[in-house]
Amino acid sequence: MKIKVLGPGCKKCVTLEQATKKAVAELAIDAEVTKIEDMVQILSYGVMSTPALVIDEKVVMSGKVASISEIKEYIQKA
Repeated sequence: MKIKVLGPGCKKCVTLEQATKKAVAELAIDAEVTKIEDMVQILSYGVMSTPALVIDEKVVMSGKVASISEIKEYIQKA
């Protein structure tokens, strides 16, 4: 599973990245979490507000910082 956190490096983006890594660890799954800060790449996903969470190339959330439990739900549904 490939998970991407999209955002220019703002505090909310960093918080989402940390929460995503914690959710992956708690679920004990094999997933690669990467941070995308390049605006051209972010816009290529059709995201207009950051941070955003992408799981296996599908945008599952944008414009807010999801809780760890919400992130776990997104991962389990993917």
